[in-house]
Amino acid sequence: MTASDPFARIVAALDGSGTDSSDFDLNPDFRPPAGTRYRPAGVLVPLIDTPRGLQVILTKRSSALMHHPGQIAFPGGKVDAGDADTKAAALREAREEIGLDPANVEILGQLPGHETVTGFEMVPFLGRIRAEFDAVPELGEVDEVFRVPFDHVADRARYRMQSRRWQGRTRHYYAVPYGPYYIWGATARILRGLAERLA
Repeated sequence: MTASDPFARIVAALDGSGTDSSDFDLNPDFRPPAGTRYRPAGVLVPLIDTPRGLQVILTKRSSALMHHPGQIAFPGGKVDAGDADTKAAALREAREEIGLDPANVEILGQLPGHETVTGFEMVPFLGRIRAEFDAVPELGEVDEVFRVPFDHVADRARYRMQSRRWQGRTRHYYAVPYGPYYIWGATARILRGLAERLA
């Protein structure tokens, strides 16, 4: 990678340090019972260099899903029996959810994990998309595939702490809206963690 490579500073920020984040960091009252076992999940943070600059690819989940319906998310999901590890799960799910061929992805590194209030331990992998591709949303799982300028989510000043009522209590979370897309929760938290590393 050269100094002009838009991925150079991102790779430099992936030094392997840092602690995992959690939905519970901002919401100690939502702590799960002791002994709760989190389900492992792998997600891909897909980055693609375009004539308009570096962009991150996100999905809008179907409103019919049981977990996180209608929310903005990274391609990815829980580890299945056939997956070798969380990275394999992230790449498999990206193929299924948005039609991204794993051969078109260069994994740049791994970010700290994130525990969700719904019981998942998400492991995010940063992936460089080697070439343009036609995104195909998975029927019944993904309503839309869209892109956000990386400069937008890499700017810590764009993040806001917000809250809403959930299960009868107030839950706090980070949000980084972009146009009609309300990026919040675990997705915003992971992107904010990356923004902090780049600052």
